[in-house]
Amino acid sequence: MRVKQLSVFLENKSGRLAEVLSLLAKAGVNLRALSLADTRDFGVLRVIVDDVAKAHAVLKEHGVTASETDVLAVEVPDQPGGLAGILELLGRQNVSVEYMYAFVAKSGDKAIMVFRFDNLDQAAGALQRGGVRILTGKELYSL
Repeated sequence: MRVKQLSVFLENKSGRLAEVLSLLAKAGVNLRALSLADTRDFGVLRVIVDDVAKAHAVLKEHGVTASETDVLAVEVPDQPGGLAGILELLGRQNVSVEYMYAFVAKSGDKAIMVFRFDNLDQAAGALQRGGVRILTGKELYSL
């Protein structure tokens, strides 16, 4: 049920993101989802890839700092209010969202939200009790 995400720390300079993504591409690692956040001095690239171990090894080999984090990938109705309903469900269970990002595999079907929670087990339980489908890593990588 948990999905491994790589958090990659990047210097905030022109071309650095392209360099890192090129390293992954040359290694045959496919990106499934990503989010980029920045500050004045550095950025954090969060990626879901089809081969976490290979991606992590390639980045380490090239001196790129990365860490693995467990996240949940959740199906969200691709319609107005779909995400609001899930967030309300989580709120009623006092589950805190640290961050999230989304992608749509096929418009009009289901969107996929990637969540990082302060307590992954509590969040997973609340979502399951609420009838929300949580994807496995294998499902996510094959979308």
